[in-house]
Amino acid sequence: MHAIQLTLFILICLFLGLTLFYSIRSRRESDAAKRGLYTARMNICMGLMLVLIAITQIFFFSESSFRRIFGTVLVLIGVFNVFVGIRNHGHFDRLLR
Repeated sequence: MHAIQLTLFILICLFLGLTLFYSIRSRRESDAAKRGLYTARMNICMGLMLVLIAITQIFFFSESSFRRIFGTVLVLIGVFNVFVGIRNHGHFDRLLR
């Protein structure tokens, strides 16, 4: 159980770092297509991070209806971010080719 929590924590930190990296990179990019590509990657990383945070809230803490609701909302937002990020990544990737 502890190893799973540690792994999730490391993955959350990794995706947080990637989200920050792509956010900074997209803000500094002058080319609109590359900016969109970096923003799409940021959305994917942020969505995965939110899903992992939701998993930790739902499964690894005490039973509470607030945690369940909070975790469910994070899962929905995270899945939406991943979906939009993948869709936009494909669009901007085709623009750059």
